[in-house]
Amino acid sequence: MTSETARPTVTTRATTPTHHFAMRFSSTPRGARLARRLAGQRFDAWGIPYDSDVHDALTLIVAELAANAVTHGRVPGRDFHLAVTLAPALATVRIDVTDTRTERVPAVAPPSDDRDSGRGLLLVECLATRWGWCPRTDGPGKTVWAEYAPALPVAG
Repeated sequence: MTSETARPTVTTRATTPTHHFAMRFSSTPRGARLARRLAGQRFDAWGIPYDSDVHDALTLIVAELAANAVTHGRVPGRDFHLAVTLAPALATVRIDVTDTRTERVPAVAPPSDDRDSGRGLLLVECLATRWGWCPRTDGPGKTVWAEYAPALPVAG
């Protein structure tokens, strides 16, 4: 028998927690508005105040991705899913919007002067640090995601 004692295991944890919000919404204009509103409230609760440039940009990204899910990704009787994650240590917010339509691939199209719509992904591309899409892993559909890393640190 030895008299040595085992060294305690040291685990490192982030000093600020990662915040996460996720919810399903009906694939209707009302569902898209509710997604935008609840995400905006969540941003404020996480330390990104209303009427700040960061809050406005994030809320607009959520609004555009939710509107696209309702307009282009809608399958009757199926909801869309919004997930928002704030990683304060990285000062990054990730927004994921999942719908159940597989055949419509998101792409930025040049704006047309004779149409009032069709600029949503162009706005997302301009505001987000990066964005993209991937096939859904747990069923039919796709997830369109955007990441936003503001120049100033986000409060945790």
